[in-house]
Amino acid sequence: MKRRMSKEENSNYIEMHADLAVENKGFDQEGEDGSKPAEGDGETASVQLSAFESADGLSELDYTQIKPYAGMPKEVLLQYSTQACYRLPREILFWFTVLCTLVLLAVTATIIALSPQCLSWWQSSPVYQIYPRSFQDSDQDGVGDLKGIQNRLDHFVYLNVKAVWISPFYKSPMKDFGYDVEDFREIDPVFGTMEDFDNLLSSIHDRGLKLIIDFIPNHTSDKHVWFQRSRNGTEKYKDYYIWKDCESVNGTVTKPPNNWVSVFGNSAWQFDVVRGQCYLHQFLKEQPDLNFRNADVLKEMTDVIRFWLEKGVDGLRMDAVKFILEAEHLRDEPQVNPEQNPENITSHSELYHDYTDSQVGLHVILQGWRQVMDEYSTEPGRYRFMVTESYDYEKIGRTMMYYGTSFVQEANFPFNFYLLDLPESLSGRACYDLVKLWMSNMPKGYWPNWVVGNHDNPRIASAVSRKYVNVINMLLLTLPGTPTSYYGEEIGMENIAVSEDQIQDPFGKFDPSENRDPFRSPMQWDSSPNAGFSEANKTWLPVHPEYQTCNVMMQRNDSSSPLTLYRTLTALRESELPLHRGWVCLVWSDADIFAYVRELDGLSTAFLIVLNLGNGSITDLTGVVPELPREASVRVSTLSGSMKTMSLAAIKTETGEGLVLEYHTREPIHEVSRFRENCFVSEKACYFSALGILYKNC
Repeated sequence: MKRRMSKEENSNYIEMHADLAVENKGFDQEGEDGSKPAEGDGETASVQLSAFESADGLSELDYTQIKPYAGMPKEVLLQYSTQACYRLPREILFWFTVLCTLVLLAVTATIIALSPQCLSWWQSSPVYQIYPRSFQDSDQDGVGDLKGIQNRLDHFVYLNVKAVWISPFYKSPMKDFGYDVEDFREIDPVFGTMEDFDNLLSSIHDRGLKLIIDFIPNHTSDKHVWFQRSRNGTEKYKDYYIWKDCESVNGTVTKPPNNWVSVFGNSAWQFDVVRGQCYLHQFLKEQPDLNFRNADVLKEMTDVIRFWLEKGVDGLRMDAVKFILEAEHLRDEPQVNPEQNPENITSHSELYHDYTDSQVGLHVILQGWRQVMDEYSTEPGRYRFMVTESYDYEKIGRTMMYYGTSFVQEANFPFNFYLLDLPESLSGRACYDLVKLWMSNMPKGYWPNWVVGNHDNPRIASAVSRKYVNVINMLLLTLPGTPTSYYGEEIGMENIAVSEDQIQDPFGKFDPSENRDPFRSPMQWDSSPNAGFSEANKTWLPVHPEYQTCNVMMQRNDSSSPLTLYRTLTALRESELPLHRGWVCLVWSDADIFAYVRELDGLSTAFLIVLNLGNGSITDLTGVVPELPREASVRVSTLSGSMKTMSLAAIKTETGEGLVLEYHTREPIHEVSRFRENCFVSEKACYFSALGILYKNC
């Protein structure tokens, strides 16, 4: 029989064990024989505690000196958890956690709501144009191909370029080097196979690059199956092209439907002996115009777009879009010189093209294609880019229409060809005028772009001089928007000489003064035979004779070369916020100098770009822009050995020199009232220095 402990013994027992943090009497109490209660006998600590209390009439207050201990039963735990000293901290911690969570969610939602949209891939990188016949030959036939491009992809990684545009490679009779398409879903054998294209696209994406290809909607080749069926009168295809009655003798048109002239010269109408009618061709006679007023034609070409988007291409350059529609009434176009004998009109420039370009309905077609591309842009990181090509010259308002409206998007941007006119009157003032022309006419908030060379225009090094290559590349890479570089411009390639008997360009064959072959010579990779372009005995066009002193390999090893400067500028553009999404303020121009500021709201760091496009000069910008500091750091110079800092009161530049000067300010130029008409911004954002983030609505 168990002995009942006296109250005094029980009290001594509890006090003795309190310091040892063992208050569970159910485990420590011994019986009369010195044994302890066995496990599982159903006597828990709580039961024994209750027994003590009931036996001796003790209340819970008699045991308050017991401290919580590990392994305590739930009854003891609940006894302590309800005490204020434990309950209040727990509740405070709970509600503090809830409050912190709500604040974090609110801050996150606010940051998301206020954050500007991230720049897409087509905004954050230069676009590099490849003319595939001239980039790299992999099969020793003297003509560049898709495998050759794949073998040279590391060049773009080296340049910090992430977007590559390849000119046409479709199956073609090559009357216009690929712009006369025989099959929109096949690769021409001269460039390789569809498997080669798939491999190239995969390799491009593996390197984190994007691919833009040409889409040529206005016309096909006369070898295309659609044209063959149309000329034979096959019912569905009868109106796929624009056919009209005309008079001819022995297949030669003697009385065309109207006076329209081809871009390449002579009548835009060609008689077809099979059908017995004339068809319209705004380019070569081997390039008949499609009839986009036929719904089946529009669907066919839209399906072509879908085919390449499903292949995985990232963007399309829409070629010669202004020619897509023609006026249905077929009236004669007005003569530029009313006194000229109509029978002597043979050149495209001798007519005003009121009825053959930019017709009503054109933008509806382009907006429809934009919507198709949007269907394929829903996957994160796979936005599909669209750019249009249209030379509108002095009619810049027509060019701006390709941006679309605030309600309906069209192109991400139309190509800006106005800087191509810079060589005609090279000066600081001319450059200022051309830059402002685009920025002041561009719809507010849209994204600009800049082109200084392409496959249809002379290379900068030949159009002006090699000494201006670096400064013009600096212009291209420091203006706001997307720069487009033609292959070889990064090393300063020059035109080649092509005699009349060597001309391959169809436009050049019609008018040798308009020959484009000199701008399309093989890429100059190294000092080996054929400049590393091909191992063939003969290349399709001659390699420039000075390739041994102007090539990629040589310039990679030269810290003062155009290639090194190009790479430095692309890296700077990528790393500095004001250079790729900030304001541009055109602060000064004269016969020699063009200067502008790049800055971002909320960021104290700004850049002053000073370009010398004339003669050596010393310029004081603090006099005309007193908001500028007295000195700035030289971040990049086109000339080696420049000073580390420069006084803005006496900026000394040589002919063809360019400077990127970095300074810090709390007085942004775009907030100065007298400069507001010369300051422009796209994708406006502000910098919050405390958190190091961008926000909008500032």
